[in-house]
Amino acid sequence: MKFGLYSSIANPPHGEHLDRCIDETIAEAQLAEACGFDSCFFGEHHQDHDGFLPSPLIVATAVAARTQRLRVGTSVSLLPLHHPVHGAEDAITLDLVSKGRLIVGVGIGYQPADFRAFAVPMEHRMALFEESVEIMRLCWSGEAFSFKGQHYTLEDVRIRPRPFQASGPPLWFGASVPAAARRAGRLADGFVGTPSTSLANATELADIYKEAAAKAKRPAEVVQMRDAWVAVTRAEADRVYGPHVMAAYRYYWEHRLAEFRDMPADTPFTLDNLAPDRLILGDPETCVREFQRWQKATGASTFLLRLRHAHSGGPPHAQIMDAIKLFGERVLPYCRAS
Repeated sequence: MKFGLYSSIANPPHGEHLDRCIDETIAEAQLAEACGFDSCFFGEHHQDHDGFLPSPLIVATAVAARTQRLRVGTSVSLLPLHHPVHGAEDAITLDLVSKGRLIVGVGIGYQPADFRAFAVPMEHRMALFEESVEIMRLCWSGEAFSFKGQHYTLEDVRIRPRPFQASGPPLWFGASVPAAARRAGRLADGFVGTPSTSLANATELADIYKEAAAKAKRPAEVVQMRDAWVAVTRAEADRVYGPHVMAAYRYYWEHRLAEFRDMPADTPFTLDNLAPDRLILGDPETCVREFQRWQKATGASTFLLRLRHAHSGGPPHAQIMDAIKLFGERVLPYCRAS
C-alpha cells in the first residue's frame, strides 16, 4: 500500500499570499518524503477567486527540485485545454528534472468557465481528450509520427529529448462516473477515484475499471484519493479537520450532487452524517483499519490524502505538518505491513 499527498494550493477568499502557500506546500512535501510517503500531486483550476494555482506541473517541478525520492504529479491536468505536443514536452522536461519521478494524471474537465478561458468548446472535450492521450504517447516514443484526428492533424513530428522513463510517464485518469472508469480501463495506466464518493460507489467504479482494463489487456492500477486526517483522538480530528472538510462538501451536499442525490432532503449536514464510508479520520488505529478496509474493497494500490482544502485554505500549515508526522509514525508502517 502506497501513500501520497494531494495538495490544493489556494487561499480564500481572494487568493492573497499564495507565495506563502507554495512555500508551505513544498515544506509539507519534504516532510512527507522524510515520513515515508511515496508521492505528491497537484490539481488544475482556472479563474478561481481563491487563487487555486492553474499550473500543477510548475508546482510539481518545484517539489521535485527539493526532494530526492518522492514521486510528483498532476491529479488532474485538464487535457482538453492544452495542446498535446506542448503538454508532452512539458512532461518530458519534468520527467528529466525529477529523474523519472513523474506521473501525469489527466481528466476531461467539468467547469464551463475553464473552457471559455481557453476558447475550447466544452462539447469537444471527449474527443480532444482521447486524441491528446494518443498524441502524448506518440511524442514520448521518440519516433517520427503523423496523426490525423477530428481536432488535431500533425505531420512528420518527432519529439526530442526522450523522457527519462523509457515509455514515458504513467498516465492516470481521474474518473467519477462509470463511462469515465471504462475509458480509464481502455486507455490509462491507472485509475484515480474521486475523494467525495462513498465506499460502495468507489468499489463499483474500481470494479468497472478493472473489468475494462482486463478486456483491453492492460494492467490495472487503482488509486483512491481520500479526504483523511489522523490525530491522537477522533474528537481532535473532528475539531481540527472537520470545519475544513465540511466547507469543501457543503456545496455538493446542499445541491445534492451525484454522491448525495439519494439522501433524504431533510438529512442535516453534519460531520457524523458525512463521514461514514467516505472520510478516513480519527486515531491512528482507526485510520489503519479504514485504509485496510478500503484497500480490500477497491483493490487500491495507492491512497492520495487530501489534507489541505481549497475551499477553506486549511487546516493551517502547522497542523498539517503534525498530521503528516503522525501518519508517518503510526499509520503508514502498519498499512504497509499488512
